[in-house]
Amino acid sequence: MPNRFLPSTFLSLIAVIFLGLAIFASPALAVETPAAPAKEEHEALSLKAAELYHVGKFTLTNSMLVTWIVAAGIIVFAQMATRNVKQIPSGAQNFWEWMVESLYNFLESVIGSDLVKKTFWFFATIFIFILFVNWFGLIPGVGTIGWGHYNSTNGLFHVDQPLLRGGNADLNMTTAMAAIFFALWIVWAIQANGVGGFLMHIFGPKGETSGFLKLVMVVIFFMVGWLEVVSILFRPISLSFRLFGNIYAGESILESMSNMVPMLSWLIPIPFYFMEVLVGVVQALVFMLLTAVFTLLIAKHEPGHEAQH
Repeated sequence: MPNRFLPSTFLSLIAVIFLGLAIFASPALAVETPAAPAKEEHEALSLKAAELYHVGKFTLTNSMLVTWIVAAGIIVFAQMATRNVKQIPSGAQNFWEWMVESLYNFLESVIGSDLVKKTFWFFATIFIFILFVNWFGLIPGVGTIGWGHYNSTNGLFHVDQPLLRGGNADLNMTTAMAAIFFALWIVWAIQANGVGGFLMHIFGPKGETSGFLKLVMVVIFFMVGWLEVVSILFRPISLSFRLFGNIYAGESILESMSNMVPMLSWLIPIPFYFMEVLVGVVQALVFMLLTAVFTLLIAKHEPGHEAQH
């Protein structure tokens, strides 16, 4: 197996998210809040993640706790799978190498061999991380174990503040991932084109023209370049809201189905769970592909627009 598939640099981004996990202890199981008023109508899933701990100005939320748990699980599994690397893999090593190699070959066919060597660590990390965060949010107990009150009308326990919440159902999480990509995109763009080539890629005229027509094209593409700047600035916004919207909508549907008929709360959501498993894969793939294509568009060289360092 080539050394390119070992996880040392591959896990660097997730390791940053994992820092501090051992410092904070999580509250245990469900606790009834006696002052919470009983409510007749079921409330929709909150847009804001619930706060669990305050340490100075730092706030630990239930969605952050989920991302730390998932990140820790991925890191531990990767280390265990590659601790004793064998020439003929089996078990966990075989699964890990199959997943990473499949992603590498897929990305290589999309963005090319040169670019994938530089950027694979990020794209593969973001896909695996988003995928397992999405799937972790479907585990029974996520969103249903926490603090709450008993409804005096039907005698059922209603969770007001869940201990765990889907990580990507928090806009802060998806925005952070999009912002990290945007910063890396700028670095990769300048590395591939140089500062001058980067500006020419956005504002420079395309095609071969001469004379007065060339002057007209320079003015037109300079104006179009500002539209491209606006488009580039909106990319992290669209990336974050697309992922957040799909995952939040899925969790809202599951919660609504669970509370439609309390006696059948275990049965009605089952078809939607299968749908959300598929949505988790699709959204991880979409986020990875969009970031990869955005990088390819700025890193590829057109005739007359080679790197100008």
